[in-house]
Amino acid sequence: MESFDYDFFVIGGGSGGVRASRMAAQAGARVAVAEGSDLGGTCVNVGCIPKKLYSYAAHYHDAFEESRGFGWQVGEATLDWSVLKTNRAKEISRLNGIYHSLITNAGATLLTGWAELAGSNTVRMDDGKTYTAKHILIATGGWPVVPDFPGREHVITSNEIFDVAQFPKRLVVVGAGYIACEFASIFNGLGAEVHIVIRRNRILRGFDEEICAFTAEEMKKAGVHFHFETKVDSIDKEGDVLSVKLNDGTTLQADQVLYATGRAPNVQKLNLEAAGVQVNHNGAIQIDENYRTSVPSIYALGDVTDRIQLTPVALGEAMVLVDHLFGKGVRRMSYEFIPTAIFTHPNVGTVGYSEDEARQMYGEVTIYRSDFRPLKHTLSGSTARMMMKLIVDKKSDRVVGLHMAGDDAGEIVQGFAVAVRMGATKADFDATIGIHPTAAEEFVTMRG
Repeated sequence: MESFDYDFFVIGGGSGGVRASRMAAQAGARVAVAEGSDLGGTCVNVGCIPKKLYSYAAHYHDAFEESRGFGWQVGEATLDWSVLKTNRAKEISRLNGIYHSLITNAGATLLTGWAELAGSNTVRMDDGKTYTAKHILIATGGWPVVPDFPGREHVITSNEIFDVAQFPKRLVVVGAGYIACEFASIFNGLGAEVHIVIRRNRILRGFDEEICAFTAEEMKKAGVHFHFETKVDSIDKEGDVLSVKLNDGTTLQADQVLYATGRAPNVQKLNLEAAGVQVNHNGAIQIDENYRTSVPSIYALGDVTDRIQLTPVALGEAMVLVDHLFGKGVRRMSYEFIPTAIFTHPNVGTVGYSEDEARQMYGEVTIYRSDFRPLKHTLSGSTARMMMKLIVDKKSDRVVGLHMAGDDAGEIVQGFAVAVRMGATKADFDATIGIHPTAAEEFVTMRG
């Protein structure tokens, strides 16, 4: 019988890797985790967590203004960028420590350094040491991609935006996905002049078009400048000023240019060819329904497989894989009706199909929508509005899409996602008593 150093070797200490390693260790497996950077991966260090903290910070500007309508007298408020950065860094460091404890307290071995494949059952660390394992998991996530163009060296990505030395009073964001739109909203709220350059005629491709159009209009009202159907030709730098030349002849002056034009699977330094692990056209590791790669002893999950790039998805996949390898093998992962949120201002929350997708999937659908001014803003003076939308399969009456743009959309949609996932019908929604006065009650009172 072949002997290995470990039963399970995990390359990558992000959300999926940490969850898989500690669950496997708790199941009795001999586990090692290799990570050369801060534990927690993109989400903890340069993704979900710091982004949400900065989103909270950005909301205070409007909150100070809106409080006047409720009788508060607030003086001039200013942002201390250095304090925000320092406090964020402290919190991220605390979370890094928690992830370290999760791994070691579970009984797994943490190896600090970069790992690569050296065979179907062998991993080589950057210090030259090699380890063997019965099963190897690749969970190295994704990495921002910036296209080649004149002036590419002057731009930053979401990896760097949290810690730029000086607050960018003028920010140009390039991209139309959720990362681009979130940072456009965040820095607009923090007080920057923000321009977002988009090569298509809409934002947030893949989400419900009506909700996205509503969100774009609300972002415009808040002060974000949109340049649709436009591309960056070049960027020049003179001193600390960046001149961003667009293909429509416009030149934008900026302190920073943030490129959020996509992410690619982080596979460059894994030496996949040493074991014969196959990738697809964009470099994503190919896997089967059990997360097994083309090599039977090697598995992959999370963003490195480029399925659905969400932290909770990687966590769910990790649980399924560990159960498959070291448990009863009964866990399954459904990729239908996965809820998600976009932390633009306004927030977007969604679960299920967009209107276009639902029409293709189910044929006849019934659409219920509501667009209104929230109660809070009857006194705040803000013109911000909120939109909610239900998509119902006409044949079964099942709610197959639920979408919202407005304050706390993620918090509200998370609860409704349970009902949608369980197959709730429009009649079930109608029979549910709303909590009054809340925005959420709108989802159970829609009649038209």
